[in-house]
Amino acid sequence: MPALSTVGRADLSGFLKTSVERGDIPGVVALVTSPDAEMYLEAFGFADVAARRPLERDAIFRIASMTKPVTTLAAMMLYEQGELELDAPVVRYLPDYRQPPIVDAFDAATGRVNTHPAEAPITIRHLLTHTSGMAYSFDDPVLAALEKAGTKDDDFPLVHEPGARWTYGPNTLLLGRVVERLTGDPLDVVFRTRIFEPLGMQDTSYRVPDDKRARVVKAYQRSSGTLTELPASPAAGAVRGDAGLASTAHDYGIFVRMLLNGGRSGAVRLAAPATVEAMRTNQIGALRVRRMAATMPSIALSFPVGADHDTFGFGFQIAAPGTSVRSAGSYSWAGVFNTYFWVDPIRRIGAVLLMQVLPFFDEKCAHVAGGFEDRVYRALQ
Repeated sequence: MPALSTVGRADLSGFLKTSVERGDIPGVVALVTSPDAEMYLEAFGFADVAARRPLERDAIFRIASMTKPVTTLAAMMLYEQGELELDAPVVRYLPDYRQPPIVDAFDAATGRVNTHPAEAPITIRHLLTHTSGMAYSFDDPVLAALEKAGTKDDDFPLVHEPGARWTYGPNTLLLGRVVERLTGDPLDVVFRTRIFEPLGMQDTSYRVPDDKRARVVKAYQRSSGTLTELPASPAAGAVRGDAGLASTAHDYGIFVRMLLNGGRSGAVRLAAPATVEAMRTNQIGALRVRRMAATMPSIALSFPVGADHDTFGFGFQIAAPGTSVRSAGSYSWAGVFNTYFWVDPIRRIGAVLLMQVLPFFDEKCAHVAGGFEDRVYRALQ
């Protein structure tokens, strides 16, 4: 079984502690796990800088798009049960869904957008692999311009034909609606009863209970090198498939460990090994994860690492050889507040790194994430 050397653990802790002391980040909680147990769980810095409230290991973070793998798992559990077909059009499960047209051009001077109908319907597979043509305004220049002109998210066109390219977007938002329709329950209930409670993830939810609010970490915005506290978020996050969850490193480590064990956690099995294998296997063929534009640099800078080389499975980016220190075939995703995780099925480890800073892939946060990853692998024995 994998283990971390004593020297390596000290180096890892020293790096994270120094990153806080240098002012690169307000605080960080880091976890490394084997298939059997946590190997490392430490916290450094502050949960609230102004109040000098120390960051604890059980601190609760907004994990944003790290919600997406949970939604993906819920969908794949329904697939495994024969209730969901991967190549079925979305409209089969959401009869009232109206697929958007594809954008051709946008004239900022007149506000006019030219579109044409898509040639093919969006399928469940497209949603799982981010190949539907849906995008966010913070990573697509045309949608950013449309939003500035007053177009609402629900009225955004597709940016390409379904299946033509990989584009990061709100695919999992729509997938969450499919899960709700098939189960007959709101997504928060589906997650709680089918995933969180069976796994023992006691601190993961859309609404942070009142008795846990004191553990929520403050979020910060970096602008011109200065960190500014963001306004407090409400106790309840929007229940949606692509974002909204709050969690701890320990809880998300349980989720990661379940994946490492092929869908099992102790006596509980959520998915078959073949289902997890499909999730972490290239499902986009010759396509590659592409670099997304930084159209709103206060929210996200250009991402992800591995663009033009990595592939994508169902819900996860899959590392190509040589794109990182992780083993080829490792799978991962992240959240906009600079929360990260990865699963390495070759070295048999998983890791979770939680910060709470905008924009995503901020230079200093990215340095911490990369340094953490490097030191984890140096420490492995």
